[in-house]
Amino acid sequence: MDSVFAPNLLAGKAALVTGGGSGIGAGIAKLFAHHGAKVALLGRTVQKLDAVAAEIKAAGGIASVHPTDVRDYPALEKSMNDAAAAFGRLDIVVNSAAGNFLSPAASLSANGFRAVIDIDLCGTFNACRAAFTHLAKQGGVIVSITATQADVPTPLQVHAGAAKAGIAKLTRDLALEWGRSGIRVVAVAPGPVEGTEGMSRLAPGNSADALKKRVPLGRYATIEEIAASVLFLVSPAAAYVTGSTLLVDGGTSLIGAGPFLDMMGL
Repeated sequence: MDSVFAPNLLAGKAALVTGGGSGIGAGIAKLFAHHGAKVALLGRTVQKLDAVAAEIKAAGGIASVHPTDVRDYPALEKSMNDAAAAFGRLDIVVNSAAGNFLSPAASLSANGFRAVIDIDLCGTFNACRAAFTHLAKQGGVIVSITATQADVPTPLQVHAGAAKAGIAKLTRDLALEWGRSGIRVVAVAPGPVEGTEGMSRLAPGNSADALKKRVPLGRYATIEEIAASVLFLVSPAAAYVTGSTLLVDGGTSLIGAGPFLDMMGL
């Protein structure tokens, strides 16, 4: 995998990625491994995790698989401990596990709202909390993947927006509390990303072309571009960055909810 970063940037480091079996999480895990990190992959579907791990190993990297639901704290804590024990340390945690679907707020069930909050927000806290003891040993970095819905009012996304806004605030609060423990806590807010399940749901079919035309940079991001932004944040180049959410959205947040309203015919 080509990269603008120097090779072996993460040599000697160990990372854990939730949602590592597909999409952005898989892209981050593969880029980390390419730069020398040992990578633990967490997710609910073992077949997807195995496929990503096999790709990393075929390229000469090191990866372990931990089928885990981030909503299950005891199981998540065990997987975190197992990964840290196997690698001898844990330096980086990436929270990429997420759930989403389109729903008008007026017909969104309480269970549907809670499901997204549990996976996105509670799952992110669970991983952060389970990682604290390991990261505090030598210092480390937590990166959480949020979304522009945290700040931009978006129709059919009240559940995801609430969860992502919570992650942004969680990022700031943990950065404040854990900085003296040598832990940096940051987040990345992607805009529309090509080839992800999320965008196939949020902008299906022909609506994707209409949305791309409205993006100031005229295209969707690639998974590799989002992964590269995460690599920057865990690298020495970002050693004085904490509590921040980095927008990587091609300028989408600058134009507000307009494109989504157009897609809905409003």
